[in-house]
Amino acid sequence: MRFRLRVGRKTFLAAAFLFALVALLPLRLAIDWLGFGEHILTARAASGSIWGGALQEAQAGPVPLGDVTARLNVLPLFLGRARLSLAGADAETGLEGAVTLTRHSFGFDDVTGRFRTVALFAPLPISTLDFDDVSGGFTSGRCTRAAGRVRAGVAGEIAGIPMTSGLSGVARCADEALLLPLVGQSGMEQLNVRLYADGRYQLDLIVRSGDETVRTRLAAAGFRAVGNGQVLRIHGHF
Repeated sequence: MRFRLRVGRKTFLAAAFLFALVALLPLRLAIDWLGFGEHILTARAASGSIWGGALQEAQAGPVPLGDVTARLNVLPLFLGRARLSLAGADAETGLEGAVTLTRHSFGFDDVTGRFRTVALFAPLPISTLDFDDVSGGFTSGRCTRAAGRVRAGVAGEIAGIPMTSGLSGVARCADEALLLPLVGQSGMEQLNVRLYADGRYQLDLIVRSGDETVRTRLAAAGFRAVGNGQVLRIHGHF
């Protein structure tokens, strides 16, 4: 039995050559060419091809991701979208998810895992962020989508006040920022994390207490009175 190609031999060979060229493209070249490094994701080294590569000591800004496997999803490229699927090698962090880029937008999709955030939150005693199926994206510099639950692990105290209960909340957009509004179990502590498309971030830790001694300690630690609470604001940039 013979099969007849609906395309010419030369066209078929050219298409096969281009497919093989793309399939064997080194992961490092793909990441640099598509611009993932310009949008926070970096790594000490990259190895393998776009079908199945690895990033050593990957980071999202100052947040370490550790060693991760990475795979570029080819089909979204035909829609003008680059999607890089990631999976952490460290079972303790359990990282899974993807980062996506288009000409005018970037973001992350369905991210689950634990992130060590000491450098990001210092001097606040926030040690980890746990993502549960979290997605977020920016288009033309504004937050356009956000979903999923986030929990902040707290280890320590501030101004002599123990903060050990942890804080949690659901991601959402607030004006142009991606907002993580995290609230403690008692409702007296709240941490608002705002992330901006240009790499800026803003942290607002709000503590509400009727104890004058506590308010005095907070004021001495740099908190200022706003409404019925005391607020400590920290600005930074990835």
